[in-house]
Amino acid sequence: MERITPANCALLIIDHQVGLYTGVRDMPIETLKHNVVGLAKAAKAMDIPIIAATTGRDYLWGPLIPELLAVLDGTEIIDRNVLNAWDEPRVVKAVEATKRKNLIIAGLSLGLCALLPALSALQAGYQSYVPIDACGTFDSQKREAGVARLVQSDAVVSDVFSLMCEVMADNAAPFSPEVYEALDEPFGTLMGQVGAGLKTAK
Repeated sequence: MERITPANCALLIIDHQVGLYTGVRDMPIETLKHNVVGLAKAAKAMDIPIIAATTGRDYLWGPLIPELLAVLDGTEIIDRNVLNAWDEPRVVKAVEATKRKNLIIAGLSLGLCALLPALSALQAGYQSYVPIDACGTFDSQKREAGVARLVQSDAVVSDVFSLMCEVMADNAAPFSPEVYEALDEPFGTLMGQVGAGLKTAK
């Protein structure tokens, strides 16, 4: 497995739709929004390609949450009918166009919209990374089952902050302040303030 970097990965955001958010029960909705929006912002800061998809936008689950739409401004949203986003040829074509073999997949729900494309991508020769705190679901048992199956499949299970810091790799990278700001974690924010204070003190 090659090391994941901004130059070799792409982000798939799948079905973070307003209707599906009404069923999220494994974490507070505001936490889920914070995490997936931070993930998208961090990806944009590192110039990572983003592919976004919805299911039945006009007749079933509605549009992506507005907070996410604001970040994805200008990104095509691929609407589909099939459950597994990988079964939609336009999604696969968009992934292939990136020429990236490491896929970060954030889907709602975890056990379907993240899990199924993660498994299909693995079978197609990609490496799947799933930040589970950007993938809500409908109860704790579904969350446990989804995580277990991902681990069994050899997908990489992580969290948004750890995974995006792994991708960033270098605190001296020109985009690192923007990445930390996007992730909006108390510890990361504090470290940014410490760093700014040290520069001022010199």
